[in-house]
Amino acid sequence: MCTNFKTKKAKDGGAVVGRSMEFPFGIPTALGVLPSDHRGQARTPTDGDQGHSWQANYGVVGMSAFQDPAMLTDGMNTAGVSAHLLYMPDGYCTYQPVSGQGNDISEMDLIPFILGTCSDTAEAKAAIASVNVWGLDPGMGFAPPLHLLVHDTDTSIAIEFHEGGTRVVDNPLGVGTNAPFLEWHLTNLGNYVGLSARSPSDTSVLTEKISPFGQGQGLMGLPGDYSAASRFVRAATMIALSDQTDSAQDAELQALHILNAFDIPPGLIREPGQGGAVVDEVTVWASISNLSQRRYGYRTNGDPQPYVVELDDVDFSAAARTVPMSWSGGFAAVAV
Repeated sequence: MCTNFKTKKAKDGGAVVGRSMEFPFGIPTALGVLPSDHRGQARTPTDGDQGHSWQANYGVVGMSAFQDPAMLTDGMNTAGVSAHLLYMPDGYCTYQPVSGQGNDISEMDLIPFILGTCSDTAEAKAAIASVNVWGLDPGMGFAPPLHLLVHDTDTSIAIEFHEGGTRVVDNPLGVGTNAPFLEWHLTNLGNYVGLSARSPSDTSVLTEKISPFGQGQGLMGLPGDYSAASRFVRAATMIALSDQTDSAQDAELQALHILNAFDIPPGLIREPGQGGAVVDEVTVWASISNLSQRRYGYRTNGDPQPYVVELDDVDFSAAARTVPMSWSGGFAAVAV
């Protein structure tokens, strides 16, 4: 589970993307930093295979898994593009067999490749068309079924992995969750066309006058559960009805508020784990990509304090690296 969205463009032209990562605890995560001139080499099933390689033009900051700075599940680059891997289970992700033609790339190499080489979604479309995506087990016991959402300041796309190969879909709302495919979610919005920020007016049923009990009834029927379909509708509605902010930094705060609507505390969702155990699915971390001001923010499950990386201040000439994140924090004391 995960939710991804882009806020309305701010009045100053600012564009901000929010993303939540829902998963059981267990994947070691840190900030990953890739230099602007890093030489990328895709992983292959065996050391003798020659996978896709690329020369980066942009520095990248994001969430790296298993202490590998190049195994990114989320991130943004110095050109103002963000990319986000989201879960896509239940048969809605089919990776291709390894071709051995030098164009093979694993799903876990896609973000370093796209963000290292692309300055907008048009270039991302061309880049993904040049590679063959196969499924790598990064240390989870299986190749995670995923899709990739990419945003620049003006446009958004979804990169999906169908049985017949990779498919790129324009994402006019800039919203993404999980299965099914994006086109299904867009069609499903037709079930919710009556949602409104305004409470309904009084009405009459025969001789009886019926009045709403209070504010907020214009959103009666907005799904509140955590299924992918419901989260997509909820995110799309919140983006559609939310005010346009004055600035990109105001949009960052708006994205934080919207992310709060998708936060999952332990105990609400439980699923089978290894060895027959039952594990909680929680919001492990959330990220905010300020594409126009090149700021990458995050907060973690155990620390509600938002942290931010100013990409303009990062030394992207240094080697690839991971940086620890805060996983334990609390309320700030106030003297009264």
